[in-house]
Amino acid sequence: MTLPLGSGPVRLSLVESEDEESVRTVVRKLLADRCASDDVAATYDGAHSLAAPLWRSIAVDLGLAGLLVPEEAGGAGAGAREAGTVLEELGSAVAPVPFLTSAVIATSTLVHLLSAKPADQSAVRDTLAAAASGESVLTLLLPWSTDPSGPVFTVREEPDGLHGEATLVAGADADTFLVPALGADGAGLWLVDRAAVRVTPGVALDMTRPLATVRLDGARARLVVRGPAAEEAVRAGLLTGAGLLASEQVGLAHWCLAETVSYLTVRRQFGRVVGGFQAVKHRLADLHIAVEGARAAARYAAAALADDPDDAPVAVAVAASVCGEVAIRAAEECVQLHGGIGMTWEHPAHLRLKRAVADQVALGTPVRHRARLGDLVGIVPDRECR
Repeated sequence: MTLPLGSGPVRLSLVESEDEESVRTVVRKLLADRCASDDVAATYDGAHSLAAPLWRSIAVDLGLAGLLVPEEAGGAGAGAREAGTVLEELGSAVAPVPFLTSAVIATSTLVHLLSAKPADQSAVRDTLAAAASGESVLTLLLPWSTDPSGPVFTVREEPDGLHGEATLVAGADADTFLVPALGADGAGLWLVDRAAVRVTPGVALDMTRPLATVRLDGARARLVVRGPAAEEAVRAGLLTGAGLLASEQVGLAHWCLAETVSYLTVRRQFGRVVGGFQAVKHRLADLHIAVEGARAAARYAAAALADDPDDAPVAVAVAASVCGEVAIRAAEECVQLHGGIGMTWEHPAHLRLKRAVADQVALGTPVRHRARLGDLVGIVPDRECR
């Protein structure tokens, strides 16, 4: 299926390419072998043996940490479509890896700067090369709830270094922080080593994606770019992150639907397979329609991010408005339709429900994205109808 988007000549295909199919197959096999649900659940009991080796397999062995990094900068030179495919599989497995925070958001921020001719281009290229090789993990120092149109400066630049803090930061165990900061000379984007910040772990609903407070007290940093380009790069990274988060949510929702259908075809009650009851069939059919609609929205967002930047803000707003709510609905149905076993710690449904709820407030809530969508397409909401 090929859809004409916008008023320009760009035509985006929502059909998965051979490259995307290959990426999906490889990532799915890796996660099946090395990311069992029991191991993921163990992270809630304080086990930390899964995340590091799994990330090394994804980042180094498969080379996916540099998926969005141009080839001339040491990466794979792929695009948002391939990254969205990876995130679908990671979302399905609830993999505790920093692919979204490092390989997507932080990396996209730096890649955007390559065309903006930053003050320190060597720093950008060196940082991207280290991230692409899996040698370094990056994160953008902003609250995980920051949406692409929200405030992006929580840190200030002073003569003795950077000061301030960001709360609820995802991926705070990174090696390098990308820090947007305001100073007397205007906005700037800085690189800060982990040793120069103080990280205080927080309590997160989804413990496969920990959150923390990161504080800077006169932190020494390396200036990458100053002026409007700094804010533009940060917003570009957040936009890519919000659009591809939708892919993660779709992967999670699809797992919940498939797992529920599989269970209901063997679970018997009153002498019948539970999935044979008409009321259950209706619920599953409605959920299937919702998940497929969300998948279309997520693929449209990934395709626009890759090939149609003019349409990307609208595409991302649509996907972010839809996919988070569908993921929660799918996870809730998974828990409920599994009956008593779905309420237990042993069943992996709770892992998906926690990730779905946490994802819904990440990078902007659906309500915030719907408001943004209205602004983008020129719809003024009637406040009396809210």
